[in-house]
Amino acid sequence: MSSRMAGAALLRHLGPRLFAAEPAVSGLAARGAIPAAARILPARMASTAAEAASAKQHGSAGGGTEKQEEAAGGQSKKAIVSYWGIEPPKLVKADGTEWRWPCFRPWDTYTSDTLIDVKKHHEPTTLPDKAAYLLVKSLRVPMDLFFQRRHASHALLLETVAAVPGMVGGMLLHLRSLRRFEHSGGWIRALLEEAENERMHLMTFLEVTQPRWWERALVLAAQGAFFNAYFVGYLLSPKFAHRVVGYLEEEAVHSYTEYLKDLEAGVIDNTPAPAIAIDYWRLPADAKLKDVVTVVRADEAHHRDVNHFASDIHYQGMKLKDTPAPLGYH
Repeated sequence: MSSRMAGAALLRHLGPRLFAAEPAVSGLAARGAIPAAARILPARMASTAAEAASAKQHGSAGGGTEKQEEAAGGQSKKAIVSYWGIEPPKLVKADGTEWRWPCFRPWDTYTSDTLIDVKKHHEPTTLPDKAAYLLVKSLRVPMDLFFQRRHASHALLLETVAAVPGMVGGMLLHLRSLRRFEHSGGWIRALLEEAENERMHLMTFLEVTQPRWWERALVLAAQGAFFNAYFVGYLLSPKFAHRVVGYLEEEAVHSYTEYLKDLEAGVIDNTPAPAIAIDYWRLPADAKLKDVVTVVRADEAHHRDVNHFASDIHYQGMKLKDTPAPLGYH
């Protein structure tokens, strides 16, 4: 009975506020523009209500709060009216046309160094290095059997995994920097840049091919297993973790070399390069898929060097924070 009486008392107290008709506030409450929470907490919601009313008034004078704009990619986009006053910057390319990519900015683009030695290899001598090398080689066998010469699909899976180590390593170094009140030597940014670069590879190859449902399932399983394994591995031995990534990048260079061979032999159509690749790597407007694969292979070679270098630092008894990171090395 006590709970029933308490419920009845609560209903009597809140009922008039929730269910009773109230005077309209600038006509917004009747239209549902102000949530029901504003009727319970009027003081807390007053600033939001006033801002909404002001925005509606200004919007009606200018032809509506949301105006349609034509995006560069042919899709319509809406100009957002925000209570917080945040407006997306309007960027333009060097030729004066609108910048169409919200996922990266003009200052994130670069020209890849394609003259890098793609045949360089770190010869394993120590036991951990040999274990890392055999581990990577053993992972390559099922991938080759599964994808065979379907290079674009292979690249999709490769990039979903290759983007993990940089994020995990950068995150752990970030937490260590906070925990120990020390600088990172630029390695947090370097590893996160690597992860972002690998993700851009994925965004590029999504314009070349789309994954099938079973490939998506494979990516889900592979990424989940690899993330947790690499997380634990980096906690236990950063030098071993970086060496594994170095060998993974060597295999990535080999995979893209095979991709280029099939493109040059005419086995795969050398289609025009995706627009996102042209802007990201500053490629010529008439660039082809072969040019894209070439710059992606160069990126992987640079990641190979950075991770082998990081592992060598640990092997020499030094710390990453005491050695400047190779920022912008691509």
